Amino acid sequence: MKTQVQALSTDNRNFLLGARAQNMRPCLYRFRRLFAAALAVLMWSFQPAAAEDGDPVRGEKVFSACKSCHQVGAGARNGIGPHLDGLFGRTAGSVPDFKYSNAMTAKGQSGFAWSAHALDIYLEKPNAFVPGTRMSFRGMRNVNDRRDVIAYLKSVTGAAPAEDPTAAAPVGAEIGAAAMTLEGDIAYGEYLSTECVTCHQISGHADGIPSIIGWPKNAFIRALFDYKTNVRTHQVMQNMTTNLGNEEIAALAAYFGSIEPQ
Repeated sequence: MKTQVQALSTDNRNFLLGARAQNMRPCLYRFRRLFAAALAVLMWSFQPAAAEDGDPVRGEKVFSACKSCHQVGAGARNGIGPHLDGLFGRTAGSVPDFKYSNAMTAKGQSGFAWSAHALDIYLEKPNAFVPGTRMSFRGMRNVNDRRDVIAYLKSVTGAAPAEDPTAAAPVGAEIGAAAMTLEGDIAYGEYLSTECVTCHQISGHADGIPSIIGWPKNAFIRALFDYKTNVRTHQVMQNMTTNLGNEEIAALAAYFGSIEPQ
């Protein structure tokens, strides 16, 4: 009798467990579907905008604001910033003879290389991604602008140029050409720099004011003549450059170009 009761109890328990399992299956099925959907949305939200196909034609227009510092395409050379040919897959801070900040050099030494995703993050807020970078650009907050610029760069950045990208461009009839032919006096440039360093940090950091440390000679001279002749409009810089002659500008270019950025 006891054995029969135990058997009934076991059967009832199995029946109840089976019924409960049957009732739970729809719930589990719905839960799994909801979980899979939520996971898909989460994964999609973390995809970088640069992974999408941007518009290189629009990206070229957005990049026009970058051309004053970065050259790209056939014959690209270093200027205020390094040339961008061969950018994707390139180790950070590795363009020969360009004076990088310690922060960017350290980034490259850690094994970091440029990818579309990394460039997307960097362009959004450069100083947050590489604290201490010399790049004074505050950031490109619009995700579509970043996506299109990256698409443009992908379309035009081939392999790094075979010729020396740091070689000075031939001096032509451009404004400031006479100063570019002079051998600037570094000591005289240091003497003249006292007013410059009240705003521009001697360390090369760019906390709201562009870094001018380590600039190539011609790029530095060209920038000062742009202010001197009102090509660039900035009242303070126009006042500073009004009375500077070729020798003074060449000296300043030589001095600031001789300093290693920190």
